[in-house]
Amino acid sequence: MPLEAVEARRLYRQVADQLRALIDSGEYRVGSRLPTERDLAEQLKVSRPTVREALIALEVEGRVRIRVGSGIYVSEPAALAPPLPLTAEIEGPFELLRAREFLEGAIAEQAARVATADDIARIDASLDAMATVQHPGEASMIHDRAFHVAVAGCLDNAVLVRVVGELFDQRLNPYFAKLAHYFENPESWNAALAEHRAIRDAIAAHDPDAARMAMREHLARSQARFAQNFGAEASSASRVRARSG
Repeated sequence: MPLEAVEARRLYRQVADQLRALIDSGEYRVGSRLPTERDLAEQLKVSRPTVREALIALEVEGRVRIRVGSGIYVSEPAALAPPLPLTAEIEGPFELLRAREFLEGAIAEQAARVATADDIARIDASLDAMATVQHPGEASMIHDRAFHVAVAGCLDNAVLVRVVGELFDQRLNPYFAKLAHYFENPESWNAALAEHRAIRDAIAAHDPDAARMAMREHLARSQARFAQNFGAEASSASRVRARSG
């Protein structure tokens, strides 16, 4: 298969560019199924999350259709959205979650040292709101965002509050929204809510290590939820499910 290893820069866009070129050349014809994420990752020498980000970008463009439980198929060429220009580069969902895991883990650690009763009350208010809404939906995203911003607010640093809010708002980009469409549901929301409560409890207990670990675990599990198989590989006993990073 005429695939080339890619360099370690803007990886998911490079992968998407290669696959798009192969589709346009007829190497992958309309209606045909692409190789599995695992096979593509091995041939391209990149991680599976990078491949997933590339496939999601191609689906947003209308180049492929993801069928959960079956695989990824080349779509009809009608009504294709053009690739985003380089000046409009969008970070991949897994890249964003890894950045948040690093940054917000450190913020939660410090929050556990300095949080006041008023800070905990604001965190509790966001948790109470999260417990009453349906997910997925706009309301759940508003209250989820409020929780993470409230944790950052414990540090009384407007820059960190803004950065945390802006990173969370990247969930609204088309790639993140498309990925969430496949894997977010009431069950995943309940799991995330329990993870949020663990973060809150560690901050309220003024346990910095536990708060850092709880936040990082939450965002790592978010990555794992988005890295579940679409289903094409589950039928093969020789496929071993890889842990996302």
